[in-house]
Amino acid sequence: MRLDLADLQLFLCIADAGSITAGAQRANLALASASERLRKMERAVGVALLERRARGVTTTEAGEALAHHARLILRQQDTLKGELLDYAAGARGTLHLYANTAALTVFLPNLLAPWLAERPRLRIELKERTSVDIVRNVASGLAEAGIVSSAVSAEGLHLQPVASDHLVLVAAPHHPLADRRSLAFAEVLGEAFVGLAQGSALQDHINEHARVAGRPLDVRIRMNSFEALCQMVAHGIGLGILPLGIARLHRRRHGLRVIALSDAWARRELCLCFRDWSELSMPMRSLLGHLGGHPGPAEAGWPAGR
Repeated sequence: MRLDLADLQLFLCIADAGSITAGAQRANLALASASERLRKMERAVGVALLERRARGVTTTEAGEALAHHARLILRQQDTLKGELLDYAAGARGTLHLYANTAALTVFLPNLLAPWLAERPRLRIELKERTSVDIVRNVASGLAEAGIVSSAVSAEGLHLQPVASDHLVLVAAPHHPLADRRSLAFAEVLGEAFVGLAQGSALQDHINEHARVAGRPLDVRIRMNSFEALCQMVAHGIGLGILPLGIARLHRRRHGLRVIALSDAWARRELCLCFRDWSELSMPMRSLLGHLGGHPGPAEAGWPAGR
């Protein structure tokens, strides 16, 4: 027995109308075509589904059973269509978004909340990685997109700035430089520092600029998190260099002074990172668009990397 969805829809149209003629009209079929399909259905199931009368038709007991299950099947089909449309529109499913610590801590929470609240069937799995790792994963196709620092090299990828991510100095209130509003990096190279752990992309970035300036940082201790770094700085162990957003989060808790770095390299941005807008899934396009991303001018010729 083979009954397709069109057969079930036609049968329900006829059963609900109480007439083969009226049912055929509801199903947008010619009467002869509807009658032939109905005969094939009855041959396929081996039993009469309708009782023909002078003024129309009524369902037999077998026809009632078919109508019941046909409604269930068609209702399930509508549910399936709706769910698939949700997936296509980005309203259902699971998105994997990679972000560096600054983006995850400062940039994303306020922006993600309203977007996700409008999509109750969608899940987002945030993955915290360094900007270097994110670029590597996006370039290799292991990740659709991520949020990285503009300081990272991203050859062949698109970087779209969406927020400032300036680096600043943090100092204990009693530090001799605590009252300065702005300093050049060269002015503090003789000071003791609290650094981030080996392998930190941010720390590597800072170390490289110290090397270019001709004097390596005097790092007294390396910490695995911004929170731990701020605790050390608050106790006068040394200066620290952090993204401004993170420094603001910890300033009151630890009584830190925040001092601007005047160097051009310290004026970084947070950027959306992806290979090709047209290759992104619809949900990811929706999310990146909400975060400030866009396809770029025709997506062709739009600058890759920075």
